[in-house]
Amino acid sequence: MARLDEIAVYPIKSLEPTTLERTTVIENGALQWDRRYAIVDEAGEYVNGKRDERVHRLETTYDLERSTVTIGERDGETTRTYHLDVDRDALEAWLSAFFEYRVRLVRDDEGGYPDDTTVSGPTVIAWETLEAVAGWFDGIDATGMFRRLRPNLVLEAETAFWEDRLYDEPGTVQAFEIGDVSFRGSNPCQRCVVPTRHPDTGEPTPGFQETFVENRERTLPAWASREWFDHYFRLMVNTDILERDWGASLRVGDEVRIGEVLSAP
Repeated sequence: MARLDEIAVYPIKSLEPTTLERTTVIENGALQWDRRYAIVDEAGEYVNGKRDERVHRLETTYDLERSTVTIGERDGETTRTYHLDVDRDALEAWLSAFFEYRVRLVRDDEGGYPDDTTVSGPTVIAWETLEAVAGWFDGIDATGMFRRLRPNLVLEAETAFWEDRLYDEPGTVQAFEIGDVSFRGSNPCQRCVVPTRHPDTGEPTPGFQETFVENRERTLPAWASREWFDHYFRLMVNTDILERDWGASLRVGDEVRIGEVLSAP
């Protein structure tokens, strides 16, 4: 049996998460507050860890009830608190000074700005997986791996790589439920350059991808569909949430129940 152990949302895309005991599923199957805002440059392109490693140097905390973010440079002496809407001009000015080029903070209440626009539900992984993968590297623990991989839902499960049960062969989806919410597991998430970098500094970790790929192939469980693995830099599960459950709630402690394999829509 697996249960939901942690819920993480990322109110500003590419910046740090905040963890919750309970969240609501909003339109398009996203989690409330997850990637509601994004930083973009003058061309409308995301300012993220893939394009600008300085993103890693930003430290943020949130008060979601007040819609505020407290932001500063990591290990810096000062922070500033802004209301994400009322103070948006001031926040944009601070961010533009930090990045040394003009940026804007944009908002989308209808599903936010997901990393995968085709399968835009929350991502899922198990703590046991984070612990196992962290063990492939010196000086990285499960929390550090969480910060590199940036999942939404972390399960307490029976074994490492348990979440590989939540997808099946290409052309299908794996039905499963967490509490009262119906999910469709689509595929193992293809990783980008971000996990290869230290989450605080943006410095590349030497040999990270090579070590990851070698060990992921070696430890891929029998229940994982190998047809997805044209390469082994894949971990975590991309999902959709059924429209009938938009507005439903997820809570820490909810049980995970696996259903049938269905044809992909």
